[in-house]
Amino acid sequence: MNAFLTDLFVNTQGWLFDRLVQPALFALGLAGYVEMGFEGIEFVLMGVLELGIAYTILRPLEAFWPAERWSGRKAVRVDVMYTLLNRLGIIPVVVFALLAPAFMALDGWLRFHDVIPRQLEDWLPGLDTHPLASFLIYLLILDFSEYWRHRLSHTISWWWALHGIHHSQRQMSFWTDSRNHLLDDLIGGVWFAGLSLLIGVPPGHFIGLLLTLRLVENLSHANTRLGFGRWGEYLIVGPRYHRWHHAIDLPEGKRYRYGCNFAILFPFWDALFGTLYLGAGLPATGIHEDTPEAITARNDFWGQQKLGLILMWRALAGRRPGSSAT
Repeated sequence: MNAFLTDLFVNTQGWLFDRLVQPALFALGLAGYVEMGFEGIEFVLMGVLELGIAYTILRPLEAFWPAERWSGRKAVRVDVMYTLLNRLGIIPVVVFALLAPAFMALDGWLRFHDVIPRQLEDWLPGLDTHPLASFLIYLLILDFSEYWRHRLSHTISWWWALHGIHHSQRQMSFWTDSRNHLLDDLIGGVWFAGLSLLIGVPPGHFIGLLLTLRLVENLSHANTRLGFGRWGEYLIVGPRYHRWHHAIDLPEGKRYRYGCNFAILFPFWDALFGTLYLGAGLPATGIHEDTPEAITARNDFWGQQKLGLILMWRALAGRRPGSSAT
């Protein structure tokens, strides 16, 4: 079965490359990006696979064991659009088009000066024969980095102006994971890819690492009462854990200046850096929006993109953004 699925994936990737991507690249005069185009198809197919897994597992949980029931799902529709744009490769393709020339130039410059990023196996040669162990160590490093990227997006005012779009959803579901301002997505993509390049993550690991983190993020945003028990909440970020991160209010005496529960995969980062909160209930989600433009843009894709830029400009100019963190 595994061999059949692998062959199906590879054959599909090859067919799409031969019939669609390679002819398009040659027609546009971008023959130098053929190899990246082939790898890009893998990214899109993995996104389709991830979306299929998330929908198959999480949608039934939301339907039969929800954290809250809604009279309508209109507010979720914009998150579905975000997810399709992101997971089916449209946003990553735009990011790729913007960043690929810079990354290729940097890679060429480094190699010309005999600077090649060292992989984990170069520091720990014994890991050459233990791919699972090297994968887990890379995952730990990248998750630590993602904790700080996420925490900084709540701490720096102009960045929060963008990231607040993600928190403005009051009907949080597994689709909400992809609800991000495009500029915030770009920053996150550069952060993740840049660190991966710096620490020498092998191409074979990169897609798997990204898929693992994204599936957990889908789970953590799901509208479900699912919990992992007293000790399980300390092992992996789940829906109850992350719901407190999105809480519109924290209980008195439990207020953190910029929020809580910033971890993406492993909760012990929050425990280690003093941002952990494990509440017993299931709080309402969202942020306090105190301007008509913020309320109007809550469920409008282009309105959110415009609002994020406006609030970022105000923050950079020293004025208070129209919405604030928990």
